[in-house]
Amino acid sequence: MLGCSIGIHPTDLQCVALLDLEPGPVTTGRVAALTGLTHGSATRLVDRLEKGGLVVRQADEKDRRRTLVALAPEAKDRIGAAWDGPGADFAQVLDGYSEGELEVIVDYLRRTGEVGRRQAERLGKRSVR
Repeated sequence: MLGCSIGIHPTDLQCVALLDLEPGPVTTGRVAALTGLTHGSATRLVDRLEKGGLVVRQADEKDRRRTLVALAPEAKDRIGAAWDGPGADFAQVLDGYSEGELEVIVDYLRRTGEVGRRQAERLGKRSVR
């Protein structure tokens, strides 16, 4: 498993991937929303990631009472290196498809990704009530 090859649990790796998709540093509350964890569990997750050198905490410039979480500068390189082997394997699979077939695959992944995001938002709103 990729998470194990870089020394973290696969669910922690999922959080790192979600943070990588965010446009900038986020609050621990946002980490909780992204992962579906409680605030306490999200804080423990961020603690583990910080201890592992994958995230850093920084003061919010707009509100010094808040702390934001961001990927550590070396986290992307570390995770990218762990993906070298699997990435080559995926590339070999994709090489077997024509351009037209790849366009269909990309469309499918984009559309199902949107459905997944909408469902996650819907479920997140339901759990808040």
